[in-house]
Amino acid sequence: MQKITKISVQQKNKERFNIFLDDAYAFAVYESTLLKFQLVKGKELDELDIEEILYSDQINKAYLSAVHYLSFRMRTEKEIEVYLKEKEIEPFVIKEIIVKLKEQSYLNDAEFALAYVRTQVQTTLKGRQVISQELVEKGVSKNTIEDALMEYSQEEELEHAVKLVHKYSPKYKNDAFKIMIQKVEQALMRKGYSFSVIKEAIEEADLAEDDSEEWDAISKQAEKYHRKYAKLEGYEYKMKMKGALYRKGFPMELIDRWLEENEAVPE
Repeated sequence: MQKITKISVQQKNKERFNIFLDDAYAFAVYESTLLKFQLVKGKELDELDIEEILYSDQINKAYLSAVHYLSFRMRTEKEIEVYLKEKEIEPFVIKEIIVKLKEQSYLNDAEFALAYVRTQVQTTLKGRQVISQELVEKGVSKNTIEDALMEYSQEEELEHAVKLVHKYSPKYKNDAFKIMIQKVEQALMRKGYSFSVIKEAIEEADLAEDDSEEWDAISKQAEKYHRKYAKLEGYEYKMKMKGALYRKGFPMELIDRWLEENEAVPE
């Protein structure tokens, strides 16, 4: 048996108390642990007592750390687990903390997923697939994600997709209409939209092909390739120009028109 000979509050953390046994520092505990085990000067402790005190204090320390982490925003079970692991908390302690937090309604992956989906729908233009993947990375189960995504209606997703079509299409105005559509599709796919939603959004956006814009686009591209192939002559020049412009998505009739209207180029 060892006797508590001194108890002192730590200078840097007023919530922690140093416990001295037989005039030597033994361990430190939180005030709640101090009160729970009625640790006072003169009390005697055996090895089992000390082990129980330290275990309880470790639980308390991990719990307070998790609650502090939760104070900034909602978290998933996985996020709490990763956070406590980084704090070098023992796995069996982490499991106990997660159970305790769930019992106290501080942790609820279903509620987290619902709140997350609502926030993303209200503040971003992300598609379902991106939101789903983000929840997977946060450790939310597949079924929970599917339930939460019911908050994201098909009408809302289509509306967001149409907004993105209008946002991205002007960025590619110097490309052929066909290429512009492809680039818009790729941009929306990266945002997490399915191909069916993307197709419907493009139709809804009604991106009419503008002949004048298409002509401006091919003229800009053709001038660039003309500088590249200016040293070539006749047939070889025309084939190089046609191939380059065709790969850029321009229709052959528009390519032929440009070549006809620019007869001053090498023959």
